[in-house]
Amino acid sequence: MSYGNSRIPASAQRGVHEHLAERVRAHLISPFRKPFAEVNRAALDDALAGWDGHAPLILDAGCGVGHSTIELARSFPDHWVMGVDQSADRLQRRKPYPEALMPSNMVFVRADLVDFWRLLVVRGLRLARHYILYPNPWPKIGHLGRRWPAHSVFPAILQLGGVLECRSNWDVYIAEFAVALELALGSPVAWETFEAVRPLTPFERKYRDSGQTLYRLCVDLGSEPNAAIQYG
Repeated sequence: MSYGNSRIPASAQRGVHEHLAERVRAHLISPFRKPFAEVNRAALDDALAGWDGHAPLILDAGCGVGHSTIELARSFPDHWVMGVDQSADRLQRRKPYPEALMPSNMVFVRADLVDFWRLLVVRGLRLARHYILYPNPWPKIGHLGRRWPAHSVFPAILQLGGVLECRSNWDVYIAEFAVALELALGSPVAWETFEAVRPLTPFERKYRDSGQTLYRLCVDLGSEPNAAIQYG
């Protein structure tokens, strides 16, 4: 795949999956009991080690090579920004700024997001802002459960609160995220196309330069946990 010639995810699924609603409703009432891996507990400790305990928290979930984390830290200098990805290789390929030019209000950690999200909830922490930028869309019809809106961890994402923003180049993914949020929140969630004037990620730049339509949703999940949602 050459630069400026990337493709939209190919899928036989043309709209919101017919089983999405039942998956979401089941996850909202059923605690997720998967045991935590110790390596992910340590990753959360590392992510919070430089935090002063007061600065608002931002999570760049699935940050890849970390360009977005750096940009967010620069845009929100009074926040503590955590860039989390499961790939050590991607994290090591972060933009090669000299350390003197790197924002001091950010950290990169390697962790499994399924554990990391839930551990934040268990610690009683809330996010000010939460970014899920161009996640793996898992576009095959049978891969529904691997997409975050239909995953068992979805209630933990909701419990973390704050302003949640998701971006994708596949409209079905954003539509499903909106439907899942609507089922949980009980109110409509809007999504839109947008122009990436200043791309946050290398993927966003590549998709834009390939002439693709980009989609996003942004919703304020509030500052207080929703007691009706289980997240165990």
